[in-house]
Amino acid sequence: MAFYDLSKEERNQLVLKINQDIQEDLSHNETKLIIRYFSDDDTYIRKTGYLAIGKIFYAYPKLREIIFATLENLFKSEDELVRQTVINAAGEIGKFHFDKIQNFMDKGLFDAHHRVRNAVIGSVKKMGERNPVPVLAWAKPYLKHPDKEIRREICHGIELRGRTHPQDILPLLKELEFDETKRVSDTLVHVLGQIAYKKGCIQTVIKHLNTWDNKILVQKALDEIVDVHNRYKKFAVLSQQDAIDYIDANFKLY
Repeated sequence: MAFYDLSKEERNQLVLKINQDIQEDLSHNETKLIIRYFSDDDTYIRKTGYLAIGKIFYAYPKLREIIFATLENLFKSEDELVRQTVINAAGEIGKFHFDKIQNFMDKGLFDAHHRVRNAVIGSVKKMGERNPVPVLAWAKPYLKHPDKEIRREICHGIELRGRTHPQDILPLLKELEFDETKRVSDTLVHVLGQIAYKKGCIQTVIKHLNTWDNKILVQKALDEIVDVHNRYKKFAVLSQQDAIDYIDANFKLY
């Protein structure tokens, strides 16, 4: 039975059991139960597993070395679900201790399976939101990586921080303004749109775009910003017309 086929009370009991089982495994330096949860076909079981690792890491400092050793061992698994869950577990730790799990992100970024690489993107999002300085410093060199997918994934990964602090990621995004790969430039335009519709953000984004040199890309970004204010009108601070008026008044035409 899938996680969300259970009643709320049953789900709560299952979460408690998974947390207890994983702590028990770690206390005895074993992985039998951890592997069972990390490899489960149900996304929510795996999520409960990696959240449990994060909770135990912070609640029981004596288990931290065992946790790192366990994650290192499990990342060697041939099962992409296990490797994916390891990355997500490392991401929970990286919210406050990025230096201790950076090696997992470095390896996961080049994993053969897209699920693992996508877990890196998700982890960079949640870590960058809470622990931006080391995460963004780590991300920056990858924006110049010869592999276009690495550049695209990093661009996507830093998006969440930009929704609340666009000034933190705009200088990094500018590194990609002349990227010749369409998948990368499309992602860049998408991210610029996503970081422009929250309170106070369009002002920062437009001010920064005034310093960019790629006229064609900037125009695409402006069109996307206008469109986002319609697509997300229930969440956008400005109406689409207000966004248009702001851009007309503040963007310097070439």
